Amino acid sequence: MDMQKLFGTFIKSEPVEKGWSEDKKTCVTAKDGTKYLLRVSPISRYETRKSLFTMLEKAAALDIPMCVPVEFGTCEDGVYSIQSWIDGEDLETVLPALSETEQYVLGLKSGEIIRKIHTLPAPETQEEWESRFNRKTDMKIKKYLACGLRFDGDEHILAYIEENRHLLKKRPQSFQHGDYHVGNMMVERGELTIIDFDRYDFGDPWEEFNRIVWSAAASPQFATGQLRGYFGGEPPLAFFKLLAFYIAVNTLSSIYWAIPFGPSDLDTMMKQAQDVLEWFDNMNNPKPTWYLDDVCVSQEIDGVSYKLKEPYDFSFINKYGKVFKVFDEQGINVCFGVDDGSRRYFVKFAGAKPINFDKCNGSTVLAVEWLKKAVSVYRDCEHPSLIKFIYAEEIGGGYAAVFEWVDAEGIEPLNSPGHKRFMGMEIVKKIQAFEDIMSFHALAAAKGYVAIDFYDGSILYDYVNDQVIICDIDFYQKSPYVGEMGLWGSTRYVSPEECTPGAVMDEITIVYTMGATAFMLFNYDSETDIEWREQGVEFYRTRKFQDTPPKSWQLSAARYDVVRRAVHNDRDKRQQSIRQLISEWKTAGQGDR
Repeated sequence: MDMQKLFGTFIKSEPVEKGWSEDKKTCVTAKDGTKYLLRVSPISRYETRKSLFTMLEKAAALDIPMCVPVEFGTCEDGVYSIQSWIDGEDLETVLPALSETEQYVLGLKSGEIIRKIHTLPAPETQEEWESRFNRKTDMKIKKYLACGLRFDGDEHILAYIEENRHLLKKRPQSFQHGDYHVGNMMVERGELTIIDFDRYDFGDPWEEFNRIVWSAAASPQFATGQLRGYFGGEPPLAFFKLLAFYIAVNTLSSIYWAIPFGPSDLDTMMKQAQDVLEWFDNMNNPKPTWYLDDVCVSQEIDGVSYKLKEPYDFSFINKYGKVFKVFDEQGINVCFGVDDGSRRYFVKFAGAKPINFDKCNGSTVLAVEWLKKAVSVYRDCEHPSLIKFIYAEEIGGGYAAVFEWVDAEGIEPLNSPGHKRFMGMEIVKKIQAFEDIMSFHALAAAKGYVAIDFYDGSILYDYVNDQVIICDIDFYQKSPYVGEMGLWGSTRYVSPEECTPGAVMDEITIVYTMGATAFMLFNYDSETDIEWREQGVEFYRTRKFQDTPPKSWQLSAARYDVVRRAVHNDRDKRQQSIRQLISEWKTAGQGDR
């Protein structure tokens, strides 16, 4: 097409000077007022530009927010492409003016976008990644050593590369943006948009993050959010090890790359090399220091603030009433106290990511599934000491379970005011509370359930009515249960079989849990707990209680013998049912009241 004819189809054209590309870029306006980006490349790049246009079409088909490809062809000046125009601001310019939460949220979005881009497969003829990238690595090391410039500490970079080449084995490959960082992103009407796919390639999806150094330098919150958005939570350690490898290789090549551009660019790359060494502690720690483990999103509803790992629209919660309390540290669910003007309710919601979500190794899909399964447990195990279940429903993109609100206080965490208040309560009231807990578990056992994840965090106490309330039985399973769920709740309560993959859990397991509960209620002292925590899980797997009650034991020696038997590591030596445990407990209780 004749260039004059090409430009004649537009009523306005303005040159675009930004960017490193050799292309001639122009913002053109059509007769209907629509703006486009016109790019003209040398004809020698026809095949490259045609391939890029094809990949842009595939990416756009995934609804990636980007410059959408419109037309491709040749003209007298070379090869041209027309793409949609983004009327926004450079993210690099916008980021400093945003709050840390807003930076993090945009990072999350960028991670979700690149994850979608990586669903485009590499050609079947693509060379295997290990040999290809090792060859590239060798070339970059050779050029760095030959360029005549070295940076302090490069021996750590070089050593890490040589020691970790094995990480390249059997890595998958996909389409890559090729230059994915804040410099190639824009914000248009508050939404993130990706630009400049010129360096696209096919390779290990995780290698895409070798440019995250620029994003991390601009905003650790954004960079952290990008990784969390990509992985849907905490990145695995295997990723961080490869990230360090790819950044190490890139750090070497950045030095000789910058030399032709002059002292300013070279100084930038030399400084970045020192940043890399600092981030990775001279390559001794694969998780960079800019990665923020505790970053979260602050939100508010009805004047109540709470925090999440990722933003979530909870406006639907007002269906149940006005929010007066939010529980945002409850593992995989976010819980709300609401008031509809006549009654109060406790609403447990699965589908969002509370701040401790990653510690549970779950996903929002699993969280919804688990809460749905828990509904039948609450229905089957209705008891005066169990929080009263009302109903549950799918809502707000997740699942909500609604309970009656109880004006009660938790006894966890250890040594908190709530814990100290309960532990300092009259012994007769504590005994009654424990017996009510055993009564509930006798019912649960009779209904065919085994108690998984019962610990002091499951216990509330109503000091007005002197009543214990069990508030969390979400993970109780049908007995016998053989699970791979791992250690849930507190290691102070789990039986040996709960620590053993493939072991059977049943009513005898509940006996152990009740014995452990008794020890925590009637034998607790902070120094002992600190000792147990320092020794770790293995202590709980092998602990043996002394033959005579310690000074901290608050009840009779006979009851000590009963609960010591209940927590025996040998299942055959425990009481064989909750009913038997209750009977022995009561028989041994003379003089405790």
